Amino acid sequence: MLYLELFIQGIIQGSIYALIALGLTLVYGLLRILHVAHAALFTLGGYLGVLVTNATGSLALAMLVAMVVCGVVGMGLYKFAYEPILGSPPFVPLIASIGLFIASEELFRMIFGPYGLSYAVPPLSGQVALFGTFSLRQAEVLVIVLSFAMIAILGWLSLKTRTGIAWRATVADPEIASSFGIDIQKVRYLNFFIGSALAASAGVLVAVLNNLVEPTMGSVPSYKALAIIVLGGLGSVPGTLAASVALGVIESFGTIYAGNFMDRDAIAFAFLILVLMARPQGLLGKA
Repeated sequence: MLYLELFIQGIIQGSIYALIALGLTLVYGLLRILHVAHAALFTLGGYLGVLVTNATGSLALAMLVAMVVCGVVGMGLYKFAYEPILGSPPFVPLIASIGLFIASEELFRMIFGPYGLSYAVPPLSGQVALFGTFSLRQAEVLVIVLSFAMIAILGWLSLKTRTGIAWRATVADPEIASSFGIDIQKVRYLNFFIGSALAASAGVLVAVLNNLVEPTMGSVPSYKALAIIVLGGLGSVPGTLAASVALGVIESFGTIYAGNFMDRDAIAFAFLILVLMARPQGLLGKA
């Protein structure tokens, strides 16, 4: 049962990674921009989750508010930070994105304080028994259920709706998509809204799991999300999902078998290096 418990913990962590990294993948697939500032929306979502829950007592309302607000902020980032420099060399938006992320950490520190915030009454702290041998916290069950639900909805939106078809056509060839009447700007705004909302949901879930939100909570997830989209194959949504789960499971098992000489983050990046040495294009990327 130890292996099963480790696997489930890996799935929980991988689900969080997937929600964060999907937004990066969507932005890169559409604009070829490494959107490092995406992690700031993850942090903002965590803060909003704590503040709204403490004020209203409703985690569901907090999740909704965080996703909508961060979605709108994400569209604002595209409008004012990325759109003016879309024609620049790729390193220009990357530098701008890194600068935005660093500035956001300082902004969070000034607004919310340097020591972080916690829930007045931690939600979903009860236990759920599994297989009669071990248990999970209700918050961990929520992570798995909500992550799978959001990913399923995203898949349905992408494959079964006119909006999703327009989205995929724009990624494949923006000029041809535009010639068929697709509004490229609307697709880009939608892309940033959805990706940012997913990051916000991950922030709320991490805040519930850890009962803590702090200004720098997005630092390590930002690095891992970048590693995940490279590992999955840049721009590949299925690759991102596979890499997220793989990384979560490898970390979970690695803390048991390699934890004496490597910490969790080092295990993740060692796994990334080994995979890319064997398959430089990533798990599902094209050669």
